[in-house]
Amino acid sequence: MSLSLGTIFAQAQPQGGGMEMLIMLLVFGLVFYFMIYRPQAKRVKEHKSLMSALSKGDEVLTQGGLVGKITKVSDEKDFVVVSIAENTEVTVQKASISAVLPKGTMKSL
Repeated sequence: MSLSLGTIFAQAQPQGGGMEMLIMLLVFGLVFYFMIYRPQAKRVKEHKSLMSALSKGDEVLTQGGLVGKITKVSDEKDFVVVSIAENTEVTVQKASISAVLPKGTMKSL
């Protein structure tokens, strides 16, 4: 019994992977959508609503770690002026505000 290369290839089973590959791609797509895209889109939406709700007197935390009270809101330029100490104010972009703190947080620090 002599096996030649031609007979070995002739006996190989045909690979049927079209439908299985499609199902696997759909599963990976759904995992990507529900575990990565949706949570990120939700965070972006929450941050946009936080930025639009900023008002004078809110106590905020910036991404740089500064805690202060908003003294001026500029809607057309997307900047806010934050008082971080007496006679000390900084101007920051609204996008750099990471959280609005409960009233009285600055006094407790």
